[in-house]
Amino acid sequence: MTRKIGILLLVMIMLSVILFGCKSNVQSPFSKKSIVVAGSTSVQPLADDLAKAYMQKHPDVKIEVQGGGSAVGIKSAREGIADIGTSSRDLKPEEKGLNEFKIAIDGIAVVVNPQNPIKNLTLQQIRDIYSGKIKNWKDVGGKNAQIVVVTREEGSGTRGAFEELVMEGQSITDSAVVQSSNGAVKQSVSQDPNAIGYISLGIVDSTVKAVSIEGVDATEENVKNGKYKIQRPFLFLTKDKPAGLVKDFIDFALSGEGQAIVEKHHYIKVK
Repeated sequence: MTRKIGILLLVMIMLSVILFGCKSNVQSPFSKKSIVVAGSTSVQPLADDLAKAYMQKHPDVKIEVQGGGSAVGIKSAREGIADIGTSSRDLKPEEKGLNEFKIAIDGIAVVVNPQNPIKNLTLQQIRDIYSGKIKNWKDVGGKNAQIVVVTREEGSGTRGAFEELVMEGQSITDSAVVQSSNGAVKQSVSQDPNAIGYISLGIVDSTVKAVSIEGVDATEENVKNGKYKIQRPFLFLTKDKPAGLVKDFIDFALSGEGQAIVEKHHYIKVK
């Protein structure tokens, strides 16, 4: 009898393990089962991946991620059109009053070939190089050589950030070499001693050299402490204090799992 009870208990334990292992998804305990996230097109790919990861854990939840731009995200949050608005810039004084949650920081490095003696540039020099006003490295303290400007394609989030943070309304020269990814820009610069480009700080390696901006090194620490200027926050915005599903999704974005997704996109995590 004792042996039969032991076998029965063993079977029950095995069944419990099997059933527990098969339960890979967790149902959301919240009454609200869908939310809308809208705004910055730069934040959109990151928010979309965060939403997909969250929905895998909670298959009964629907998170719809939309673009439209930072201004749309701020307005949508304020008017309650979206549960979470997104912005890839700091809010202006007249836009304040929303609940702000920084989920990532986008640091952009200006890179040159390792053979290039240039170590530091000012924002004005970079602007003049990219607008075509400065065409030779000797005009910024380098060797006598034509500058090869490398940029991203129209519509790129990295290009949009660079134009906003550096160009101040000036157009990038039509003579620039256009590449379709951060990796392609990095490769172009690594292969051309006279090239200059801009890429996400997270993918800088020994094949290129990140120049200092206004004497400040392009490092994660300097981005976090605000000294390095070519950076911007990725914000989640809510009209009211977040609760329920909205709060849980924001908490997920700031969790270890969410911040790992931030790093996967080559942005700087905030937690």
